[in-house]
Amino acid sequence: MSFPILETERLRLVEITEDYAPAMFDIFSREDVTRYYGMIPFVEEEQAQKMVQSFAMNFEAKRGIRWGMQWKESGEYVGSVGLNNLVLAGKRAEVGYELHPKFWRKGIVSEAVKAVLQYSFQELDLHRIGAVTFPENEASSNLLLKLGFLKEGLLRGYIYQGGVSYDANVFSILKTDWVKILSDTQKRLN
Repeated sequence: MSFPILETERLRLVEITEDYAPAMFDIFSREDVTRYYGMIPFVEEEQAQKMVQSFAMNFEAKRGIRWGMQWKESGEYVGSVGLNNLVLAGKRAEVGYELHPKFWRKGIVSEAVKAVLQYSFQELDLHRIGAVTFPENEASSNLLLKLGFLKEGLLRGYIYQGGVSYDANVFSILKTDWVKILSDTQKRLN
């Protein structure tokens, strides 16, 4: 399967190649980005290169798809969004994302996740998309709720980061939920 390129109003969601490693390092070396990511900040660019390779291997093995978010206006790499723990036979995956802080609070992740949901439910025919967040990450939790995800509960000691186990909230959206949201939106527009 060739890598799917997705477009939104302001973004191109593209395959993450080695060319993006310096921009990825810039993002993942920031403590404000990795604080709720389940990992400690990168300290060398080689870590970003290894991450690019892992994204490629996961795509090749059909275990995940990670898109680079490219700002259409400038072509700048601003973050990534994608499907983790993809199980095509089980019709499920988890969504994950990160964004450079200078692009926070502009609705960019929301725009990207909507495109990923559409692709996941229409093209991949998935039934469930989950998401896992730190309880303290209110911005991410609010984003998921706004997009129609439901909070399912708390996973105790689920994320291990920096020598400490943290609890995590788990969210999900089903294809039936997404279809209803689209239908309700269409009705409001007519």
